[in-house]
Amino acid sequence: MKKIVFVAPYFMDATVRFVKAAASIPDAHIGLVSCDPVSRLSPEIRHTLSAHFAVENISTPELLRGVEAIGRELGGIDRIMGMLEQIQVPLGEIRDHLGVPGMGAKAANNFRDKAVMKSVLRGAGLPCAQYCLATTIESAVEFSKVVGFPLIVKPPDGAGAQGTFRCEDVQQFIACLNHVQPSPQNPTVIEEFIVGNEHSFDSICLNGNLIWSSISHYSPGPLEVVREPWIQWCVMIPRESDQPHYQPVKRIAQSALSALGMRTGLSHMEWFLRPDGSVAISEVGCRPPGAQFTSLISWAHDFDLYQAWAELLIHDRFEIPERKYAAGAAYLRGMGDGQVANVHGLDEIAKSLGEIVVEAKIPQPGQSPSGSYEGEGYIIVRHPESSVVENALKEVIGTVRVEMRG
Repeated sequence: MKKIVFVAPYFMDATVRFVKAAASIPDAHIGLVSCDPVSRLSPEIRHTLSAHFAVENISTPELLRGVEAIGRELGGIDRIMGMLEQIQVPLGEIRDHLGVPGMGAKAANNFRDKAVMKSVLRGAGLPCAQYCLATTIESAVEFSKVVGFPLIVKPPDGAGAQGTFRCEDVQQFIACLNHVQPSPQNPTVIEEFIVGNEHSFDSICLNGNLIWSSISHYSPGPLEVVREPWIQWCVMIPRESDQPHYQPVKRIAQSALSALGMRTGLSHMEWFLRPDGSVAISEVGCRPPGAQFTSLISWAHDFDLYQAWAELLIHDRFEIPERKYAAGAAYLRGMGDGQVANVHGLDEIAKSLGEIVVEAKIPQPGQSPSGSYEGEGYIIVRHPESSVVENALKEVIGTVRVEMRG
């Protein structure tokens, strides 16, 4: 029986799905470390846990205290797992400290620190944006003179386009730098803006070998969505998984993940397909994707990726799924300021799309804005034909409107 510590600081909807999946894996005792009280979980999940320990924050010493407490209660630790981006390096440090198998701190930092990531990828001869890690405004300006505009400004440990800015010219750039104030204590990544269509490459590695992958299309890219609050973001997984323009990224993905240190796990790579057909890697995360991607992939393959991820990390096994459908998500963003007042167009969508809507989170009156490109809710559709899904996503974002009111 495997003894597993699952670190899940906060019980967001997706986190709970991952915890529930792990707790359902046979031949495993699951101990949970969290900041949120375990009482927030359903009785169904609580009863499947073998232990729980509450911590005050996600610092390495505090998480180590929780992991060690669970280890004492379970009588040992075989694996330590967690899916939140911000805890990957602390979990690596704890694995190193306790001698538990899995990704260590060095590899985790390769994925977490975007400047280190770019350095590793470029050192391996892999295509990615030119960048610098600026510790002064002057060094950032010198880089801009070499690369030109537009430029991307972001924190080294950012995730999900948080704290990320696109600067079109010198005036915007200087204003942005004055806002973020790069320094040795606050280094800032300045990056070439890549022109191209943005995609994700979600993949499974087992013992260092890339054994499965899924590619998603973004419409438009997350950074553009963040800049334009009126845009409703869409993500689509076409049923056709072996299209010719996917081949360049498939050829470099194994090398990229190996260079960064991925051995066994689910990773999320964002990449650009340039107009000339070449590719460039944007960022790579050594954890499951966010923004309902795990659900999207599950719907497209008619299997449970949440459970498959847990099975992979706990028992080192993964059953290759068959792509049976195209699937897509339309993210519902509020128009205007204030809180959600009403959602228009749902009845029309229900009548028009019917059974191809397979999952939805509808914004609720009084709900506060998320402040992210994921918006206040989403609608997921799937169908055996990619064109049907593509048209359905266009219909959703053209019909559904989330009204905000102060």
